[in-house]
Amino acid sequence: MLPRIRIREIKPVNLEGGYLIDGFPSVGFSSAIASESMIHTSNFDVAAVIDSDFFPPISIVKNGMPSYPTRIFVNNDLKVGVFLSYLTLDQSFHRIAAKTMLKWATKHKIGLILSSVAIKSKDGDGEMIGVGNTDSARKKIKDAGLKVLEHGTIPGIPGILLNEGIMTGQDVIVIIFHTSGSGPDFKSSADLCNAMSKLIPGASCNISALQSEAEKAELIMKATQVEAGNLKDSMYM
Repeated sequence: MLPRIRIREIKPVNLEGGYLIDGFPSVGFSSAIASESMIHTSNFDVAAVIDSDFFPPISIVKNGMPSYPTRIFVNNDLKVGVFLSYLTLDQSFHRIAAKTMLKWATKHKIGLILSSVAIKSKDGDGEMIGVGNTDSARKKIKDAGLKVLEHGTIPGIPGILLNEGIMTGQDVIVIIFHTSGSGPDFKSSADLCNAMSKLIPGASCNISALQSEAEKAELIMKATQVEAGNLKDSMYM
């Protein structure tokens, strides 16, 4: 049976011409932590939940409130949506997750999808680089003051977003950032959040609060990953 992902919207969404952020964790949790920091800094509301019969049966309890581990947050004023997940998806889900994101972006007439991919480095230092799948996306990268990647390989959900976006005419930018890959990587999360803010007008990050948020978010994500790992054999057959 092929995996299926469904989105259930619970609030009105008005993102025409706006932005969609891919907050699924990849190497480490910087992508998800940076996305969550942006959500906490600005006025985002939960607009939808993302679920699948193949996802591990887990509820995330935060500040006393249970919730789905994968949700969509929206700020209709900024016209920004965020796919935020505490689940590190199995590789078998990468293609369907990316296609689900693109389909939802088409439904809501999103102008730009913004994703990211981590490169491990010893100290987490390195130049932020962008990959764009269209001329207009590459211009946005240059206008934001980021270097455009000329040659390389982008794996996972970000890579599929780039390729499939070409076929559907959807602008996609992937930010390549560096991370140590260990501990709550505050520095890489802050760098990534700042880079996303340069590409999304009006978006911002509370850097002073990001460190504590990074530590709390990573604890939740690690606990979720452990629980999901215990169920993996039965959930991903």
